[in-house]
Amino acid sequence: MKHIKKTTITKANAEALFELSWEVCNKVGGIYAVISSKAALIKEQYKQYITLGPYIKNKAQEDFNEENVPENYKDVFRDLETKGLKLHYGTWLIKGDPKAILIEFDSLKNIKNDIKKEFWESHKVDSINSQWDFEEPMLLSYAAAMLLHELELKQKITPEKTILHTHEWMTGFAILKLKNFNSKIKTVFTTHATMLGRSIAGSNQDLYGSLGKFDPDQKARELGVIDKHSAEKAAAQSSSIFTTVSEITGREAEYILGRKPEVLVLNGLDLGRFPSIEETSIKHITSREQIREFLAYTFFPYYKFELKHNLSFFLASRYEFENKGIDIFIEALGLLNKELKKLKSDRTISAFFFIAVPNNGAKVELLENKNYYRHIKNYVHSNSHEIMAKIVSDFMNNGQISDNVFDKEFLQEMHKDIIRFKRKGEPIFCTHKLNVPENQDQIINAFRAAELNNSKEDNVKVILFPAYLNGNDSLFNLEFYDLIAGCHLGVFPSYYEPWGYTPLESAALGVPSVTSDLTGFGRFVNQQESRNKDAQGIYLIKRDNTPKKESTKELYNFLKEFSLMSYEDRVENKVQAKELAKLADWRILINNYISAHNLALKK
Repeated sequence: MKHIKKTTITKANAEALFELSWEVCNKVGGIYAVISSKAALIKEQYKQYITLGPYIKNKAQEDFNEENVPENYKDVFRDLETKGLKLHYGTWLIKGDPKAILIEFDSLKNIKNDIKKEFWESHKVDSINSQWDFEEPMLLSYAAAMLLHELELKQKITPEKTILHTHEWMTGFAILKLKNFNSKIKTVFTTHATMLGRSIAGSNQDLYGSLGKFDPDQKARELGVIDKHSAEKAAAQSSSIFTTVSEITGREAEYILGRKPEVLVLNGLDLGRFPSIEETSIKHITSREQIREFLAYTFFPYYKFELKHNLSFFLASRYEFENKGIDIFIEALGLLNKELKKLKSDRTISAFFFIAVPNNGAKVELLENKNYYRHIKNYVHSNSHEIMAKIVSDFMNNGQISDNVFDKEFLQEMHKDIIRFKRKGEPIFCTHKLNVPENQDQIINAFRAAELNNSKEDNVKVILFPAYLNGNDSLFNLEFYDLIAGCHLGVFPSYYEPWGYTPLESAALGVPSVTSDLTGFGRFVNQQESRNKDAQGIYLIKRDNTPKKESTKELYNFLKEFSLMSYEDRVENKVQAKELAKLADWRILINNYISAHNLALKK
């Protein structure tokens, strides 16, 4: 597998690049971040770069500016419309302003069974029992192939110098259809995580220890993912060049999909869009104060603790309890809580779990707490000028503060507000009202099992925050990057993580993190760190061929060490994390993409 490491950008030999993904102008997950963060750089390397995706009206209104179809494409768009496809041409509103063609493909629903039959007969894609979650991306991909074939037939592109790059099984069908068209367009397929590998790991089975010991097709049938697995396998084997996002996913794909990837297209970031180390320090202080305010109105109605001794840890991921290491993080926090209590430490830890879960909005009691807290804060602020004047006068006249700094009316009003702010019982575990009873939620049950009760005696406080951090969540009201910049440590001890963007994003924001040696990014950093044994900022725990109990203990030991670390050492960790993030700048890693495209042309 080739992994190009250069500081200069490789010359692209293709004239045109079409990049197809379900997440073009449609933010769903990590692939959106991959494509959007490298788009400006990719656009610079190709004479023509067009992204292809689904037309989803509400998403398009935010992310897409529709424009007039170029004169050269009008006949293609018109002819495809007669075949039932409506195409929208315009600009994807991200850095670089890449052109995008978004496709409406509803008319293809009428022939979806014919399309399934075609892919079964040509590529053995077993979709007889598949549902809409399989059929919808299949139809998009089929429509995209129709568009490219029409461009080829009408000589709008030079097929021998044109690349189609598709992401995940969801758009790999376009490669299959182009092959059925006998197209001369070269194709590159990237799997970001194999469907079967994710399913095996998510079933709490030993994926890595069993590679090569099971029949992939049979296992896919057992787990109910034969349709997606067989589509992914066909795309991997039919593409001109097959790629994955990390060394560990390459190992997995070789066994499961039957083809060793020729290139690793590691995921990077546009680090020019992240703050400098000086700016991260300012952002950390600003966001930390908002986190402290949240902790104050969440916990202080019940009891107090010293916020200046609090460290905020966070985990952000999909709700995959074992795959994302949520299980061992909670168990390690339980051990840490017991140790800090034993040491009678004044250190407290607030551990946030930013995991989207279906919910019915923020809990009323928490919103009431926030309002009472804000009322107290605003009342003090409105009287601050007068209070400050009295303090200054007292110091000037007497050298000390007198008893009349706060007048009777102020104290009476504050007393009433404090009484309203007080609550009985214990603080909440979850900020929002879940769609299911909390005693049925796996994370909250794990909190209780680890004896993390959010009681006054607990040094570790745990909070499940199940809403998206989009700046409008009614509690923090901060964007994700702004919020995590105020934290002290990111924790991502995944068992299954083909790459893992969040520790990289954390590092770029100057936030240290701990991840595992089973994550693509963790292994990448570990290889880089082998040149500098003193580099800190991004830590790894062992999960590869390591019993869960041992991994949990190692994570606990690290969390304990970090919790008791001096302020100066934590600052040094922030600097080291920021430096390590530079290793994954797109200006370095973009060469892997261009290399894959250049190799495809040689096929």
